[in-house]
Amino acid sequence: MTAPTHQLPADRTPDAAAPVPAQRGHDHGPAARADRRPSATGPERWPDIVTRPRASRARTAVAERIVRRALAELPLRARLAGVEDIGLGGPLMDIRDPDAFFGRIGASGLIGFGESYMAGEWDAPDLVAVLTVLADNAAELVPAPLQRLRSLWALRKPAAQLNTPEGSRENISHHYDLSNDLFALFLDETLSYSSAVFRGFPAEQSLLPAAQHRKIDRLLDAAGVREGTRLLEIGTGWGELAIRAAARGARVTTVTLSAQQRALARTRIREAGSADRVEVRLCDYRQVTGEYDAIVSVEMIEAVGEEFWPVYFQTLDRLLAPGGRVAVQAITMPDDRLRASRSTYTWIHKYIFPGGLLPSIEAIERVTTEHTRLRTARRTGYGAHYAETLRLWRERFTERSAQVDALGFDAVFRRMWTFYLAYSEAGFRSGYLDVQQLLLTRDPADRTGGVPAGGPAHQETP
Repeated sequence: MTAPTHQLPADRTPDAAAPVPAQRGHDHGPAARADRRPSATGPERWPDIVTRPRASRARTAVAERIVRRALAELPLRARLAGVEDIGLGGPLMDIRDPDAFFGRIGASGLIGFGESYMAGEWDAPDLVAVLTVLADNAAELVPAPLQRLRSLWALRKPAAQLNTPEGSRENISHHYDLSNDLFALFLDETLSYSSAVFRGFPAEQSLLPAAQHRKIDRLLDAAGVREGTRLLEIGTGWGELAIRAAARGARVTTVTLSAQQRALARTRIREAGSADRVEVRLCDYRQVTGEYDAIVSVEMIEAVGEEFWPVYFQTLDRLLAPGGRVAVQAITMPDDRLRASRSTYTWIHKYIFPGGLLPSIEAIERVTTEHTRLRTARRTGYGAHYAETLRLWRERFTERSAQVDALGFDAVFRRMWTFYLAYSEAGFRSGYLDVQQLLLTRDPADRTGGVPAGGPAHQETP
């Protein structure tokens, strides 16, 4: 299992004239294709890449000292301008423009670290390996005294990214309305954009569709979906789970905030012969009414925002029929890291998932216990499976770079997306991130007919 080599040919310096697609707004046209036409030039779309943010000499000097000290103690080899090596040895991190690299980190911390990669100021023959080393040591990269002063130096999340109903629509559009054609380039034929579950490792591209169906089937089994089940899906994606549930005889209501996902999901559902059993609604989960025997939500809680976690789980509780079950797939992070970074504005927020926050298992338990009748009856972790899923996506994205270009995405976008996929993969390979399937049922003390949870949550292995 070898990660692709990320060379820097002509795209090392961002092409200021290259067009890029718009990332905001919704397309409600009849075709609702997601291949958005380019609408901005490089400097307009990438202002903080084309023009480096300014930082004081003192701030840059402090950043350089901290980063040099951290790199010196890590099992990697950081090469500065081709002449100076730092580190204990390991995967190569090629810092081609040290002044720009340290300056960006001085200006905006870890956001600057990612932007420096986007700008081509550093690279790595094995990007995942370098990022995995950093993820392995994430808690120690910043000295303890500075960790305690995080509120003074870390950037804060913009109020505009708050996941109100309107804010959620904008945040979701930023990512999921990029281009259906873009996602189709690197996802498998099921168009599933969440962790697969494999039978063994290493995984292969040809096995990905079956592994995605295995993931879906485990969720549907956990929720007890069968003939006649009234199923609510929160977060439609491109419709594969709804199609698979309808094939079991369920009647499915599925909701999304992405107009472009909805359009393609409807087409796929119709082509699968399931249109009479599936309704795809363009609406916020908070607006859903009715009663459902089963509720499934796959990697949607990450976009809810901590302020709205109680509302999210209260909505599940409100909509669940007596005796019903909820199956949730969630990407999780350690609780101590959640507490330390919950209000920090990150590179992922700025460029990939505005308004997002990964919960911890402990946070989910706290919220459901304090605000709902739901309890976790069973959970299973699949972190290693997500690492393999992301590897396959990243490799296919890299292989099809010319097709990404043909959709109108420029060199900076490709480096951003490569960094995002590699960054995510490294999180799972290091164990910093996990993905869990949770079965939620009503508290045994509830007298409305809920299924007994059977005591504390049972942790299973795949």
